[in-house]
Amino acid sequence: MGRPSRALLTRERIALAALQVVDEEGPDGLTMRALAERLGVKAASLYNHVESKDALVDDVSELVNEEVDHAPLADPDWRAGLTAYARGYRAVFLRHPNTIALLARRRVEAARALRGYDALLGLLGRAGLPAADAAEVAAALDYLVLGSALETFTAGFTREPAAYRPEYPSLADALDASSARGGGPSGLDDRGFELGLRLLLDGVAARRP
Repeated sequence: MGRPSRALLTRERIALAALQVVDEEGPDGLTMRALAERLGVKAASLYNHVESKDALVDDVSELVNEEVDHAPLADPDWRAGLTAYARGYRAVFLRHPNTIALLARRRVEAARALRGYDALLGLLGRAGLPAADAAEVAAALDYLVLGSALETFTAGFTREPAAYRPEYPSLADALDASSARGGGPSGLDDRGFELGLRLLLDGVAARRP
């Protein structure tokens, strides 16, 4: 018997293709029909490996979470560990910004995501935060990371700074000054994230006993 001309369908292959669809077409582009076309199969054959679209989204969530490095959360220096973790977490969602709308309001069921939250809260506990404070910091970190990956502040201002100056002089001055600091179009976004992260870390330090 000859080998099949096409790679065998597996749950992992289906999930990887689904992530590619979301990356390229956004969350609304993820349909079982579109996914089947990408894989060169009939939509019905997907259900031999994935029970439902809901289960498929869980698999996509697991793939994305596999890219998040949790190793920094074991750092005995809580500030250094939290900084490295937050930057790595953001980098993953900058690579996959279209997954944020797909995953952000879903229940957290992916095993790796649950382990990540447990490790994060463990780090905050070792830093001296009470459990309730640690939960609030974890939530604030999610808002900062996912918000900064989803929204680009800079891209909202499409004119040259001088074009804003007649009516919005403070905005023009701020955009001009930020541009002078360099970093290209993403420079302000990156610096805004880093500022938010420093303020969050300072808030953690202030809550420690």
